[in-house]
Amino acid sequence: MDTFRIHTLGCGSARPTPRHQPSCTVVNFRDNLFMIDCGEGAQRAFQQARLKFPRLGHIFLTHLHGDHVLGLPGLLSTLALGGAGGRLTVHTFEEGERIMRQILDFFAKDLSYDLEFHIIKPEDAIVLDTPSLTVRTVKLHHRVPAVGYIFEEKPKQRHIRRDMIDFHRVPVALIRDIKAGADFVKPDGTVVPNAALTSDADPARSYAHISDTIYMPSLAEKIGPVDLLFHETTYLDEHAAEAKARFHSTARQAAMVARDAGAGALLTGHYSSRYKDESRFVTEAQEVFANTLLNREGLITDVGRLRQ
Repeated sequence: MDTFRIHTLGCGSARPTPRHQPSCTVVNFRDNLFMIDCGEGAQRAFQQARLKFPRLGHIFLTHLHGDHVLGLPGLLSTLALGGAGGRLTVHTFEEGERIMRQILDFFAKDLSYDLEFHIIKPEDAIVLDTPSLTVRTVKLHHRVPAVGYIFEEKPKQRHIRRDMIDFHRVPVALIRDIKAGADFVKPDGTVVPNAALTSDADPARSYAHISDTIYMPSLAEKIGPVDLLFHETTYLDEHAAEAKARFHSTARQAAMVARDAGAGALLTGHYSSRYKDESRFVTEAQEVFANTLLNREGLITDVGRLRQ
């Protein structure tokens, strides 16, 4: 099965601690890398994870708080110092482009690669569409404009049954159409149904990344039944009032979203520095949603294996 893995580089919140770095996640989809948020230390964590800078083509920012963006100027500068080529697209709000261009004009005026800013808005919209992958935003409710990102693999082609293809003498030129679902019509007019020539395609996979937001019950329907949902768990339920006041969510609330969305698994993260035992987040979430995974720096989650 093609690669679809989630690399956690940072799962702390506003204040870095000896245990956690600020927010940064990398999606490895078919060996193409997509970074979500870029907190301090992201480029070092990226290298520690043995990820390859030339494979990084897109950086998606959820919002413009420091713990999600302050690693970006350093990363962009390092790529230029290393003579990186190609194109890098940063998906951010209009204000994000303005801020980053001002910083780069001072620290890294001459880039060795094409830097493109794709302006997003706090809305539900498709922001990237490739032949194999769609990335869309969902509007979140935080103290500043914010979005989550849904990565959805497009439906795959059916698997050829080689024995039946040979038996019915299907021409090579028609294989592509057969994989796409077409029947085969023999020269004498006999129709061989596609189901006799193929087997089911591998299921399409999906990942949702929901960062800083107040609890939003309406999110579940917008997210849908993804294989893996990362939903911020900044607080435990004992601090639910504080979570609401600061426009964050608790582990229990994240689990409710995962349950209502029909997610395959829930990944915790964005822990407040006040907590010294992160296992409590999983314990609380599992009271509502059993398949909750404890997030940590260095964790690699294989999306394709979660529903097996």
